[in-house]
Amino acid sequence: MGALFREFITLLSNWAIPVLLFFIPVIAFIKKVNVYEVFVDGAKEGFDVAIMIIPYLVAILVSIGMFRASGAMDLFVKLMSPVTNLIGFPAEVLPAALMRPLSGSGTLGLVTELLKTHGPDSFIGRLASTIYGSTETTFYVIAVYFGAVGIKKTRHAVLAGLTADAVGILAALFICRLVFGP
Repeated sequence: MGALFREFITLLSNWAIPVLLFFIPVIAFIKKVNVYEVFVDGAKEGFDVAIMIIPYLVAILVSIGMFRASGAMDLFVKLMSPVTNLIGFPAEVLPAALMRPLSGSGTLGLVTELLKTHGPDSFIGRLASTIYGSTETTFYVIAVYFGAVGIKKTRHAVLAGLTADAVGILAALFICRLVFGP
């Protein structure tokens, strides 16, 4: 069952993006939407949003840098490793899992380090990559996008986002153990 499931996932992941890239213009053509004009309008709006979010982006990146440089990340990982060992979660991946709600680029740096150290076909590399793809940059999204539209009461959004991240991390562990084994 594991090999068949693995083949299905490989086939699905190889064809998902080409199929989407084919069907989006086809559906737009059927609905008589000018894809190029809509794309250009979206790019203009994206540029305006990018200018507006720069202060929030600087604030979150400085905070992340301070958290890592202070050693607080390493201390937290050391404290949490007995718990992660109980569920079979490699301690090496924990910094990437903890960084993911804060920063996508910071997490990408950590995942790249893991891939260089352990290899892309290792369980650690696959787990880190799956976590990267199955979780969201919750604090980044809240700081940038909520800041851009002026939302200040974010308490419930933070709780929902972090819960979704925790579920994504646990699901990534479950799926990676099922497909790739320990």
